[in-house]
Amino acid sequence: MAGLSSRLPQWAFPRAVSSAAATHRNRRLVLYSKPGCCLCDGLKEKLQAAFLIGGDASSLAGTLLEVRDITSNPEWEKAYQYEIPVLARIKDDGLEEVLPRMSMRISVEQLHKKMGALLDDS
Repeated sequence: MAGLSSRLPQWAFPRAVSSAAATHRNRRLVLYSKPGCCLCDGLKEKLQAAFLIGGDASSLAGTLLEVRDITSNPEWEKAYQYEIPVLARIKDDGLEEVLPRMSMRISVEQLHKKMGALLDDS
């Protein structure tokens, strides 16, 4: 999974989606991170792998992930400097909701399942 770059601000995970998954195309996540953060890089890699898993109604296909570098914004840095990586979802009303912190030991399959449940719980 090497080769992920924090220079890319957004990832889209396009796949052929079923009609059940098609309703989730506009789901958006924000990952607050900073360069050189090994925990952030690890979560980005696991998220990318989890988003490639398909086959059920909780598929994460079509979900957008925006990676925000906290060092580029003083407000983000003040809020998250000791907490990164921080994962939030953008709710339908446009507000951010910080998601529960994931264990760094979580498997890709478990992450896929948890993310599907968290994103469907809107």
